[in-house]
Amino acid sequence: MTGIEKRIRYGKMVPVVLSVSDIAAMVVSYTLASFLIPYEQRILWLSMPVELLAIAAWIPAGWNLYRNSSYRAMKMERTAMDAIRALGFHALVFISLIYLSGINGPQWQTLAVFYALAIILLPIARTLTRTLLKAYRRHGKNYSRVVIVGNNETSKKLLYELENDPGFGYRVLAVFGDTPFNDGEYNVFTADISELEQFVKENKVDEIFCTLPGDNPSSLLTTVAVADNNKAQYYYVPQISRFVPRGFKIDTLGHLAVMPVTRSPLSVWTSRAAKRMMDLVISGTAILIFPLVFIPVAIAIKLSSGGPVFYRQKRTGYKGKPFDCLKFRTMYYNPDDEAPVEKNDPRVTPIGKILRHSSIDELPQIFNVFIGQMSIVGPRPHMVSHTEYYQPLIAKYMVRHSVKPGITGWAQVNGFRGSTDKLWKMEKRVEHDVWYIENWSFMLDAKIIARTLINIFKGDENAF
Repeated sequence: MTGIEKRIRYGKMVPVVLSVSDIAAMVVSYTLASFLIPYEQRILWLSMPVELLAIAAWIPAGWNLYRNSSYRAMKMERTAMDAIRALGFHALVFISLIYLSGINGPQWQTLAVFYALAIILLPIARTLTRTLLKAYRRHGKNYSRVVIVGNNETSKKLLYELENDPGFGYRVLAVFGDTPFNDGEYNVFTADISELEQFVKENKVDEIFCTLPGDNPSSLLTTVAVADNNKAQYYYVPQISRFVPRGFKIDTLGHLAVMPVTRSPLSVWTSRAAKRMMDLVISGTAILIFPLVFIPVAIAIKLSSGGPVFYRQKRTGYKGKPFDCLKFRTMYYNPDDEAPVEKNDPRVTPIGKILRHSSIDELPQIFNVFIGQMSIVGPRPHMVSHTEYYQPLIAKYMVRHSVKPGITGWAQVNGFRGSTDKLWKMEKRVEHDVWYIENWSFMLDAKIIARTLINIFKGDENAF
């Protein structure tokens, strides 16, 4: 079996599974809608012509959805947004078919119920399906065979991205370069570029990622030829990220390809307004139910040790301005102690260990969110002393202050929480924070909130 044949078989699973999932979600929405409308409308709604039109309308909507869908497991936030866009297209086609066919169709209220249900169930179904697919791939199934050509910082970063989450369906078989490759983290087979073609043939490689610089034309041409001869997908990964570590989009200028640097979505006022609205809704709701948590926690803190219930600490906020970050006190009271907490820290009270492990100690920050000092999701605010220390050591450190700090963030749900006893840990935090700022979306915030809640219930080993 050739590389391209295996790649086609690899990609067949996603649209088949997604189509079953989508149809099931639409059927459930359609059925539930029939029980939420008056009886006389239910008879019309469940009539065969209307049902057939509803199914027929999904063909172009679903096709558009699958055409834009990668055969890999995409990011969940994009999956949900694509599903919502497909529903809008379905509504347009469905209503048009009813009008053009002359069928005595359902009332607008009935359609509203149907799409209100579908707009909830379809993204959930697609997200659940993607999650199951990623879990299947984590068990070593349905993966794409990949090799990397090049021995440089870009290839090391690429290896990290491909290997970091096996749920996306990549398996890096080897790294080829003119010099020995050593990333210090992943144990992969390495070889000289001259051995590339034989390896690709013997191992039926599906995709080749090339990170070679432009001043090495002979090796570049060799890599492209190997990909063409073995029907493997070829990707060129430029080393631009070494100098401008931000996202790009492809554009053209005459016959030339140009790549303008993308701006942060949060630089647009409508995005900031949407994010602020979500902050107000969540924090406002949380404030209403806060007494249910505050009263037992306050009693437990007072019984555990003397001192105030709340702990205020100066943290670096939006645009570098300091603010008082509010938390439940989890340590024995010492107003002069500013040292960060370490694992098994004797300063933490017995009740404090429970509060920190469950992240309940962060709950009072909903007041910081409500008054506009923080956001529900964003880079975690650091102590002012940490900001002064790390700013000259880590590139783009201050970029994380271009948005409001958050109660939870992209770095935290990816495991970079807790101790920063080594510089690389803080570098990874900053890297994830900057990525979040440059790739923000409403659905990304929803994803981070969902993953935070899951971590709270199952416990986080880095929460201490």
